[in-house]
Amino acid sequence: MDIKTFISKFKNHPVLFVGTGMSLRYLNNSYSWDALLKKIAMDLTGSNEYFYDIKSKYHDDHGYKYDLIASDLQHKFDEDVRNDREGKFKYINDQFYDLMEQDINISRFKIYISKILDKLDYKNIDELNELKKARKNISSIITTNYDVMLEDIFGFKPLIGNDILLSDPYGSIYKIHGCVTEPDKIIITNEDYNKFNEKYELIRAQLLSLFMHNPIIFIGYSISDNNIKSILKTIFTYVDPNSDEAEKVRQNFLLVEHDEGSNNIQVVDHDIDIEGIPTIKINKIKTDNFKIIYETLSNLQLPVSAMDIRKVQNVFRDIKSGGDIRVSITDDLDSLKNNEKVLAVGSVNTIRYSFQNTSEIMKNYFKIIEEENFQLLEVVDKLVIQSQQFFPIFGFSKINKNIKRIEKLKTQQSDKMKSLEESMKNKDFKNIPNTIKGILDSEKIGISLKPKLIAFQILKGNIKLDDAEKYFKSLSEDERTTTEYRRQLCAYDIKKYK
Repeated sequence: MDIKTFISKFKNHPVLFVGTGMSLRYLNNSYSWDALLKKIAMDLTGSNEYFYDIKSKYHDDHGYKYDLIASDLQHKFDEDVRNDREGKFKYINDQFYDLMEQDINISRFKIYISKILDKLDYKNIDELNELKKARKNISSIITTNYDVMLEDIFGFKPLIGNDILLSDPYGSIYKIHGCVTEPDKIIITNEDYNKFNEKYELIRAQLLSLFMHNPIIFIGYSISDNNIKSILKTIFTYVDPNSDEAEKVRQNFLLVEHDEGSNNIQVVDHDIDIEGIPTIKINKIKTDNFKIIYETLSNLQLPVSAMDIRKVQNVFRDIKSGGDIRVSITDDLDSLKNNEKVLAVGSVNTIRYSFQNTSEIMKNYFKIIEEENFQLLEVVDKLVIQSQQFFPIFGFSKINKNIKRIEKLKTQQSDKMKSLEESMKNKDFKNIPNTIKGILDSEKIGISLKPKLIAFQILKGNIKLDDAEKYFKSLSEDERTTTEYRRQLCAYDIKKYK
């Protein structure tokens, strides 16, 4: 069947299991395991020969053992850099000793890995924008990657090491092999993997729960990857391969394998042989057309959004912690069907059924636009939006054309912008900066006038919209609740989308 039909059958929010191939696809400064170790050896010795020497030591019928190669390389890197205190890796030594002053012991080798991968140099931006739209329907992410690309794209909370065991699944990124933000937890050497495998049983149980209840999409891996086989072996060690439960897992399991230049959209069955268990049949698509996968995930319509589940999850965490939250059960919930239940969390005085209020919608304006979150915008018709309020309807109307009050709210926003222009018509605008930073830094402009002037300059096209967007995204949550922000956002919205 085609990918659209396959994904449309999902009954729950999918989990992404992301491998190195994703980072290689979207980052200029990303490396395969082989390429990363080769680069470090080259940077250290000035030649590839040392890398080839240690690589040749660790080869058998199953291929190269990169964890053992990494162990040898770490030993040489740490020793050589230590013995050359003021050499080209002086900054690595500086950081190592600064950390030791704090009683934090991290190998120079792992500090260097974190430096190599700490920047995000993006490519294939158009395709990434489609991935951002899909994030509203993604439950959580599991990754073996060290970089922070996924945190940057999804805005999910990264979980590293023992944090994985104390986590809530929705809105999390399980970084099972560590992260550049905590280089001491990077898993790359043989010693690292041995320690990881000793503790992995608990993490395995946590991940198994996800696999049993959510569709799993493997992306950035090849069919021969050991991570794929390890996960399948984990699942079917605990689940009888011939059971109905096993069939449910199989139907929810999709491997996206890269095939250069292919526009294939067909999902096919694929048999995998794993030692110790019967042959497993999985779903696989080989393609270079990742865009259609992201578009289909974005268009997936489920009864509740992943964003709202994350909110409810936070409330339940507070309830379970023994806080002062009062819970009232008004029915025998066990006797109700799912579609008869409503969960309302709010003020003890007033409960209104809405996904987000106007303040939250405006704080999340750019996220909603990027995700094209048409489901969330259905709430606009339920909100009380007074005529004196600033509300950016033009961008939202491009996403959800079924909002009943679109024209009324457009007129309201246009009138507010006309009032802004009218209030500024007698001002002297000679030598006024055409950047937000210039206005904020100017000593000639009154402090109270600056916020309104920023909105006016955006509206007149004197401030670049890209610069305005970067400024808005840099503001704190509290700063995105002010009238000044809402006025500026409405100016941006009407300038860009009218």
